[in-house]
Amino acid sequence: MSDPAKASSTTTYAHAVFTTKHQRGALTNPILTRCQQVMAEVCRDFRAELREFNGEDDRMHLLVHYPPSIALPRLANSLKGVSSRYLRRQFTGHPRTYLSGEHLWSPSYFAGSRGGTPLTVVKEYIENQKHPGP
Repeated sequence: MSDPAKASSTTTYAHAVFTTKHQRGALTNPILTRCQQVMAEVCRDFRAELREFNGEDDRMHLLVHYPPSIALPRLANSLKGVSSRYLRRQFTGHPRTYLSGEHLWSPSYFAGSRGGTPLTVVKEYIENQKHPGP
């Protein structure tokens, strides 16, 4: 995709935050690494691009560049649903309360446009999240 500094008015960016249904400890470094890969694939399926990704042990932050023809709730629900299915299948040794139930993610999420905020500020905020250790 094009350089974000040269983005036209037809590009849309969203900062999304997904939280886990069960609080602390659900997301480990290997889980977040795999989740980033899955979410990047889902974005490509939507003709979108995952520009930034980071997370903590109970939430993740994404900066997504997507076409205005895509409904953000549909994209967010696909990101959550697909990642949940993949992670539950792949990380079967993780405690059952986190990944083996029906839902990994809380049903709600935050998604905000960047408004007049420069992309570099949003990217820096996401990069500075406290990624869990190994």
